[in-house]
Amino acid sequence: LGGGGTELLFPPLLPLLFLLLLLFLVLLLLGCSRPLALRRGRGQVGYLPGYLPGYLPGYLPGYQATPGQSPRPGPRRLPGALPPPFPNGWYRLLDSAQLPRGAVRGLALLGEHLAVFRSQDGQAHVLDAHCPHLGANLAVGGRVRGGCIECPFHGWQFRGEDGKCTSIPYAAKVPDCARVRAWPSCEVNGMVLVWYHCQGLDPTWAVPEQREIATGEWVFRGQTEHLVDVHIQEIPENAADTAHLAFLHGPAILGGSDLRYTRSRLWDFMKHIWKAEWQPEPEPNEHCSRLLLQHSATVFGKRLCLMDLTVSARQVGPGLVYLIFEHAFLGRGIILQTVTPLEPLLQSVVHKIYYQKNIPAIVPKFILRAECVQFERDITIWNNKQYLSKPLLVREDSRIQRHRRWFSQFYSEGSTRSPAWEEGLDW
Repeated sequence: LGGGGTELLFPPLLPLLFLLLLLFLVLLLLGCSRPLALRRGRGQVGYLPGYLPGYLPGYLPGYQATPGQSPRPGPRRLPGALPPPFPNGWYRLLDSAQLPRGAVRGLALLGEHLAVFRSQDGQAHVLDAHCPHLGANLAVGGRVRGGCIECPFHGWQFRGEDGKCTSIPYAAKVPDCARVRAWPSCEVNGMVLVWYHCQGLDPTWAVPEQREIATGEWVFRGQTEHLVDVHIQEIPENAADTAHLAFLHGPAILGGSDLRYTRSRLWDFMKHIWKAEWQPEPEPNEHCSRLLLQHSATVFGKRLCLMDLTVSARQVGPGLVYLIFEHAFLGRGIILQTVTPLEPLLQSVVHKIYYQKNIPAIVPKFILRAECVQFERDITIWNNKQYLSKPLLVREDSRIQRHRRWFSQFYSEGSTRSPAWEEGLDW
């Protein structure tokens, strides 16, 4: 009788358990369908706990911490013989969605203060932020008037397309010389970008549009943002440094990004295997280079075919990378990496992933998470290293010198140099 009672008690629970499991899966899928959004502030990654980074005297401006606050994160090492801080090229300013019609945004980057606004016709414009009249910041209280931005101080209006002053409310005539600098800009792949050239030359190449993003075949699945204390050249140089892949990125991502524990025996059962080849592209795309990566993984020494992945990383100029992923049955997608210098030794790095819309969102979100772990391992190296203009290399490191020669095309004789390393610059 007792056994029969048990049989009568448990069968009614099975549908309930099934419904609870189904509800859990639905909630999980809904959570995974939202784009991943991860932002790391300066000093949140890349430094060991308890290490208080700061600036060396006479190097970069110091920072006085308030009680209970850590010193400002920054590179606690001599700068070395650095290249010019701002290479010529296209750089991401912000996402298109961050600039609706009539909006104005102020940005400080590349040694400049910029006012970015979208006119009523939907066109994005980039101007110098300070009004030539008395120096007011156009991005602080300035308003969009048609295709112009209006200064909040005296109402002078400047045209977005060329920076020309078109109206002074209290003046009978607008001086011909009244204008602010208008920066070449474009809007591609859901981003607003600006062209920087130290000598003010016009763009010599265009930002490639990714067809699958433009047509909607690939949809946005997430974004990560990091601030990195390093010179911009160090970041793309990793592509040519194929020897670091096995040592730094070989240990399992389960070990995280803290370099003290990534090689722990706890995670030694899993390894990432990388095969890489870096090459610059020929004319007319000499401003591009390409890294071909073949990734596989082993668990207890056995190859896990599910982790086989082909990545084609195309570097376009100094600040843009197109990483296209291909998997045998998990489809294709892309991570757009943008590197924008905020200061000579401070880079804003954004990764945006787009993936096939018919693939569950959890797949590209996992890929972006895994990429984030690996990238944060690199950040720990970059934040604490010194740039060496004449490194000690072996024959197998020859691609590093080749990459430096390729990257030098983005500098000009007039490239800006920061006062801290004005003398003795060898690049």
